[in-house]
Amino acid sequence: MAGTRGKSNSEYVDISSNTQVTKIYKKKGRAKRVLALILAIVLMISGGGMIYYYNALDSLNFEPQATQATKATQPYTGAEGVDEFKTPVTDSSLLSNSKVLNIMLFGEDNHSKGSTGRSDSMMMASIDNNSKKIKITSFQRDTYVYIPGHGYGKINSSYSLGGASLSIRTIEANFGVKVDRYAVVDFNTFKKIVDTLGGVTLKLDADEVAYINWQMYINHQTSERHLLEEKDGKIKLTGQQALWYARDRGYEGVQSGDDWDRTSRQRKFLETVFNSMKNASITQIIQIVSEVGPLVTTNLKKDEITGLVSHSLTYLKYSVKQYTVPQDGLWAYYTDPVAGSCIQISDMNKCRKKFAKFVFGSLIKSM
Repeated sequence: MAGTRGKSNSEYVDISSNTQVTKIYKKKGRAKRVLALILAIVLMISGGGMIYYYNALDSLNFEPQATQATKATQPYTGAEGVDEFKTPVTDSSLLSNSKVLNIMLFGEDNHSKGSTGRSDSMMMASIDNNSKKIKITSFQRDTYVYIPGHGYGKINSSYSLGGASLSIRTIEANFGVKVDRYAVVDFNTFKKIVDTLGGVTLKLDADEVAYINWQMYINHQTSERHLLEEKDGKIKLTGQQALWYARDRGYEGVQSGDDWDRTSRQRKFLETVFNSMKNASITQIIQIVSEVGPLVTTNLKKDEITGLVSHSLTYLKYSVKQYTVPQDGLWAYYTDPVAGSCIQISDMNKCRKKFAKFVFGSLIKSM
């Protein structure tokens, strides 16, 4: 597979968020786009918009960049019958490219002060400027993987053990793709973001609506047992309702799915929010980032966020693709004596290749 061990660094290099979009603006029409961007910035400065924007950036929960080097290289010596892990991928062998920016998105359950909560969702958003696509990958939380420094267990355990930093090292060590940055929201933050956006309209089926109604009622978040009409169709959800939708794995009497369906809903939610912003202006995007940004914990730098915002109108034209790790046909259920019921990857090498092909597309020369 191109870009793995032994491949020249001239083809696959470490990411740089400040340079990964520059080639887009070398195409025909560059002068017009740059002039339009400059005029927009001048107008916003004159109206105080950029002052508000930079003040908002100062209020973000910035964290130092996670230590992402994979320190462990010892061969797998874990449970009998799970022998496809071989050697964890080392930092020098991670696959990356300057045209693809990989940002891990962690959904964290509410936790007590001074502790790390559990990762309720783990997704990677890849901005692929080569194929002009936004790619969303879900990692199944019960996947049995190697956790650097801790042995083997479910992938979501890595977040409880070491937060975003260890989760990133775990993903890199097992699946061989470099993670460039991350962002974290907890349940309360998720609700605030959705409400700040004015809610989100999703196409739901009757079972999904019934699940939301049930959770809202039993958790005393509404006095109405059937707050939403339980039928198929588009419904505008509040932050609390959207959170129950994103966490839905079904319950007794309302069989709306399992964890695979749950991660599908989470990807659908992100895609819906992304598509809803396609007609937004740069001014509206700056306002959204200014209002939502302070609710997010991230290791993106200020200039990187500004770069993403300034190129957001380009990104919003990209199509959205979805993927799940592991994909169908490459896993089976496995019971670990300690971790319990897990998702065991049957062919780790093939899993890595499929994942890399999805993220990097045509940049992968051969499989």
